[in-house]
Amino acid sequence: MSNDITATELKGLIPKVKIIDIRDNYQFNLGSIPTSINIPMNFLLTNPDSYLNKNDTYYIYCEYGSRSKTACNKLQKQGYKVINVLGGFKEYKLK
Repeated sequence: MSNDITATELKGLIPKVKIIDIRDNYQFNLGSIPTSINIPMNFLLTNPDSYLNKNDTYYIYCEYGSRSKTACNKLQKQGYKVINVLGGFKEYKLK
């Protein structure tokens, strides 16, 4: 259900888009995609209205892409515009 983008495609959009890292804080502190903000998945899914605006589009990633895919599917069902980053941070680092 979620829309996807590759890590290579995302690189071409930085810094023009809003990027959210849903990994735990310690993972984010070890390295992240430039301009991304860290909102751990459990916080984001528990109270998305505190972090997201339904008029904006967000690019969401985790370590490998599976948790972000799940998060994107749940958020889309609630009316948010979210795009999953395929392969997550691991794929981004390889590009």
